[in-house]
Amino acid sequence: MVSDFLSSGNDRQPENRNMKMPLHVRKSVSWFPRPAEKLSRLALFFRFLKPVTWIPVMWSYLCGAVASGSFGWNDIIGWKFILGMLLTGPFATGTCQMLNDYFDRDLDVINEPDRPIPGGAISLKNATILIAVWSIVSVITGYLIHPLIGFYVVIGIVNAHLYSANPIKLKKRLWAGNIIVAVSYLIIPWIAGLIAYSPEVLPEILKPSLFIAGFYTLSSTGTMTINDFKSINGDRQVGIRTLPAVFGETKAAFIASVLIDIGQLFAACYLFALGQTMYAVVTGILVIPQFLLQFPLVRSPRTMDVRYNAVAQNFLVAGMLVSAFAIRALRP
Repeated sequence: MVSDFLSSGNDRQPENRNMKMPLHVRKSVSWFPRPAEKLSRLALFFRFLKPVTWIPVMWSYLCGAVASGSFGWNDIIGWKFILGMLLTGPFATGTCQMLNDYFDRDLDVINEPDRPIPGGAISLKNATILIAVWSIVSVITGYLIHPLIGFYVVIGIVNAHLYSANPIKLKKRLWAGNIIVAVSYLIIPWIAGLIAYSPEVLPEILKPSLFIAGFYTLSSTGTMTINDFKSINGDRQVGIRTLPAVFGETKAAFIASVLIDIGQLFAACYLFALGQTMYAVVTGILVIPQFLLQFPLVRSPRTMDVRYNAVAQNFLVAGMLVSAFAIRALRP
C-alpha cells in the first residue's frame, strides 16, 4: 500500500509545480529541479521517515519502562514493548519527521535538496496521504498500549505542527523550537514508557521521572542546537532564528554545551537528594567526557558537530538509563 503513495523518478515532474508557491516564511527561496536519487519505493519511504531520529525517542520509552520498576528482561519480547518500539520509532516519530519535511520543503531546497519532497521523489499529495495514514496508525498503537499514551501521541503530533507549520512555526522563534522538540523526544516517551508498565498512574510514581526527564530535556535542548549547525545557511536566508543563526557558531556552541552539562548535573543532584548516591555519582561522571569533547566543538562547531553528537550522545543516553535505574531503586 505504501508503494502506491510513492512516485518514481519518471513521474515526478508535474508535482514539482507545487513547490513554486512557498509558504510565506520562505518567500526568498527559489526552487529549482534537483536530480532524483535512484531508490526503491521502500527505501524511499524509510528515508522519508528518517530512521536515525527514532533512536532517542525509543530510548526514552525504554528508560520510562525501566523507571516503572515493573519492566524486566522478559518484557523485551512482550507486546507492550514491541508496540512501544514501533510507536516511538517508525510510527509517531516517523509521522513527525514526515510533517517536518512537508512544512520545510522549500527550506530543504537549500539545506537538504536530496530529501524526498524537494527532490521530487514524493509529491505533496502523496506525502499528505502518508502523513494522515501514519498519524492514525500512531494514535491507535498508543491507545492499544494505554489510553493515555494514545492521548500523548496526539500531543506529539500537535507539537510537530507547532514546530514546523506556519503561522506559529516555533523553530523560527529561537529557544521555543528546540524546547518543544526536546519535550517530544524525552518527556512524552519517558512518561509513556512509565505508564505502560505502572499498575497505577499516581503523582508519587510520576514525580521522579518528570524531574529527571525534565532535566534531560534541558540537556537535549542543547543537543538540538548542535543539530542546527548543518542548516545555518538556509536558516539565515529565510529568517529562521535558531541559536547558531542568531548568535553565531561559537556562541551557540558554548550555550549548547552549557545546557547539555547543566541538565545532567541537575539530574545527578536530584538523584543525590533522593538518596541514590551511587547512581548520582555515575551520572555526574558521565558528564566529564562530554565536557572534554565540547572544547573542540566550541572551537570549530561546523566541523565537529556530527563527530560530537556521534560520540558524546552515548554518554548522555547512558546517564538517562542510569537515572532510570536510580528511580527504579526507589520502588518498594
